[in-house]
Amino acid sequence: MVVVMKPGTLQKDIDQLVAKLQEMDLSVGITNGVGCTILGLVGDTTAVDMDKISINPHVERVMRVQEPYKKANRKFHPEDTVVEVGGVPIGGGNFAVIAGPCSVESEAQICAVAEDVKRSGAAMLRGGAFKPRTSPYSFQGMGSAGLDLLMEAREKTGLPIVTEIMDPRLADLFEREVDVVQVGARNMQNFELLKEVGKMSKPVLLKRGLSNTYEEWIMSAEYIMAGGNENVILCERGIRTFETYTRNTLDVSAIPAVKRMSHLPIIVDPSHSAGMYWMVEPLAMAAIAAGADGLIIEVHNDPPHAKCDGQQSLTPENFDRLMGKVGALVDLMGKKLVK
Repeated sequence: MVVVMKPGTLQKDIDQLVAKLQEMDLSVGITNGVGCTILGLVGDTTAVDMDKISINPHVERVMRVQEPYKKANRKFHPEDTVVEVGGVPIGGGNFAVIAGPCSVESEAQICAVAEDVKRSGAAMLRGGAFKPRTSPYSFQGMGSAGLDLLMEAREKTGLPIVTEIMDPRLADLFEREVDVVQVGARNMQNFELLKEVGKMSKPVLLKRGLSNTYEEWIMSAEYIMAGGNENVILCERGIRTFETYTRNTLDVSAIPAVKRMSHLPIIVDPSHSAGMYWMVEPLAMAAIAAGADGLIIEVHNDPPHAKCDGQQSLTPENFDRLMGKVGALVDLMGKKLVK
């Protein structure tokens, strides 16, 4: 971090600020330039409040020379992180597909879909028990009963289950019953929720917010990691742009960019990105080619009658055909499709 002092600042005022900074266990290098003094801060500046330093009447400007995230930063962790979920590795050359319905609707539905996606090569089962919906009148999931059905599907198929948490008060329930805790796009900056998830031992799937930058997204991962849970999987699910043809716009550039910024694995949700089932395949192929570590795809056994997001769900038959292409492209990219 660099602090630029205002021209003409007296030495005693500079010394006072330096003393305060040193109390924060920072080393301060002083450079006397033409007309101004520059302070270079060396040490753990993660918790340094730039605004508090800027309030000092003798400070012209405060700048970070390194990113504010440390635990998620590739500079401090050059090798790829591999997150293990029930024996299924994600990242570090391992490619995993998570598949299942947007929401759990019945025992017959979730168990049938689980068996279908496992047969096609999915490594994990997704299904929403608690659903965030734009309209308060829309189906919002079966709640804890939905979790019970997900566990039943896991028992029948052996697939680890992935589902979304919305309330910090449910952390203990999710800790006991869920294999991967999903933090949805709308909760990406729900910091109290992130703190609770950070205390958990289960891997976390963190979706990018609808209009958030890469740094904001990684900083949310940093919240979780700072709490002690470093098993974080990032998920690009499309962002809001001026284009209205698709539900969202898949930001393919996020994949190589975030891989350069962070060591965490990144997967892609082509279902929410487009909002249309027929676009899932090309977007999935683009994600693999761009270097993604996995996919999360919505699959429903009766999309026209789905209670949530049927228009973007693949049938089990279409998912099976897609998996054949996924396997070939993953192999071409030099990665291993894990099942």
